[in-house]
Amino acid sequence: MYIALYRLNEIIVIVKGNIVDIHNRLIYPGEIEIQSGKIIRIEKINEACEGYILPGFVDAHIHIESSMLVPSEFARIAVLHGTVATVSDPHEIANVLGIPGVQYMIANGKKTPFKFNFGAPSCVPATTFESAGAVIDAAGIKELLSDPDIKYLAEMMNYPGVLMQDSKVMQKIEWAKHFNKPVDGHAPGLTGVDAKKYIEAGISTDHECFTAEEAAFKLANGMKILIREGSAAKNFNALIGLSKAHYKNMMFCSDDKHPDDLLIGHINLLVKRAIAAGYDLFHTLEMACINPVEHYKLDVGLLKKGDPADFIVAKDLVNFEVQKTILNGIVVAEDGTSFIDAVPFETPNQFNVLPKSVDDFKIKAEGNQIRIIEALDGELITKELVADSKIEGENLVSDIERDLLKMTVVNRYQDQAPALAFIKNVGLKEGAIASSVGHDSHNIIAVGVSDEMICKAVNAVIESKGGIAAVNKNSTEVLPLPVAGIMSDQDAKTTGQAYEKLDQMAKNMGATLKAPYMTLSFMALLVIPSLKLSDKGLFDGNQFKFTPLQIKS
Repeated sequence: MYIALYRLNEIIVIVKGNIVDIHNRLIYPGEIEIQSGKIIRIEKINEACEGYILPGFVDAHIHIESSMLVPSEFARIAVLHGTVATVSDPHEIANVLGIPGVQYMIANGKKTPFKFNFGAPSCVPATTFESAGAVIDAAGIKELLSDPDIKYLAEMMNYPGVLMQDSKVMQKIEWAKHFNKPVDGHAPGLTGVDAKKYIEAGISTDHECFTAEEAAFKLANGMKILIREGSAAKNFNALIGLSKAHYKNMMFCSDDKHPDDLLIGHINLLVKRAIAAGYDLFHTLEMACINPVEHYKLDVGLLKKGDPADFIVAKDLVNFEVQKTILNGIVVAEDGTSFIDAVPFETPNQFNVLPKSVDDFKIKAEGNQIRIIEALDGELITKELVADSKIEGENLVSDIERDLLKMTVVNRYQDQAPALAFIKNVGLKEGAIASSVGHDSHNIIAVGVSDEMICKAVNAVIESKGGIAAVNKNSTEVLPLPVAGIMSDQDAKTTGQAYEKLDQMAKNMGATLKAPYMTLSFMALLVIPSLKLSDKGLFDGNQFKFTPLQIKS
């Protein structure tokens, strides 16, 4: 029940329902009185109530850009699922546009009541082994962290730099300490002495753990662990068991979530899943609602007197069907309808590459064996395989029968020769797919069954100045992404439907991955082992150096 009263010309709002007091582990019928967007009274009442009032959900680590939506469009959908805030790393747009890209995200997010909390991207470019569109050095980090709209230093992916005490890396961390803002981590697979050294540098979280053993070690050494369940990387099953003992130091996040998945659900789905698996209600809600707010010191209400009136009303505590989402005392979503208005926005971009020719994707054979990137479904990590080369004429070509397909990364910031490699487990039997969403530098990444198809897909992305594409002999389908080459200028439904169409086309052409475009986007992510491809060449993420594609006997 939602009642508006008037007292001395000021609106007083009273909300009634079963109040879920997470801190005190209580559920009771009560009413909440709201004035000027703040909770001024919470009281028990002696009447039966419908619905459950609880703090809103917070995504503790997400790249909004990966939804392919600008923040204002992301907000319109997220509130439908009871999300009231995000801890958002604008790392992706920063690698394209630098500090102006970060400022773009903040300004666009402020056009809505949704509570975005952006960080200062710590690794722009992510490494020196790839070409990005911008550089944010320690002075740039200082500039960003001095802004009250920047809440933390975003994921420190350059963990080798931390371990080696690189002066430029450490200066960025020191600025975070100077401004008393948390430092997010990113150290997949790191344990033992190195993990301790990384944590002792001041790194407070990690969302990259893919085994319970790794996460348990980091928890034991003072780190907070985020359970990630995104469109590609899915670690819920591996890590949720740790919440029984460590819920105080754990949170939920999606990291990267594509638009079609966001239309279905968000953090609410993880809460529902944990409860269905028998995990404690209050522990689960503490991870979903409370811990991110307290760790990052967010201006997000936690259902206490004096807090901003940020909360949700759920039909029950099993399915967590969200009936209302309230931000600063205003209903922003109700029964599947978002009341956040669409707002106009600009489409800044940086795309300076000319169309490619088929010859650009040829590889002259120089050995009988090649290194292969083995993609793993649902994981960001890859494996390195060695396989016999398939040679036609003088050139290496895709081998459809063995599912060893040619892959390319094309620099989109300046005209250069494409980098080339081979990948297993994509599964295409015809055509090619391509995308300018290629973490972290967002060059064009493509994979296909032939040089002709790869060229066709790459050029489709170039012609759109960014986007994702699927091509075969008969058709070319593209979802344009004119905002920095990584975000759409359309609403979530339109974007989600277009993405879903491309996803299905890729699968109709044989792709076997659950999220082929999302997985493809991580094949250029050099900071995640083991074998990846940048625009400069094949990269060994374990040794952190380039490695030859061909093995010469």
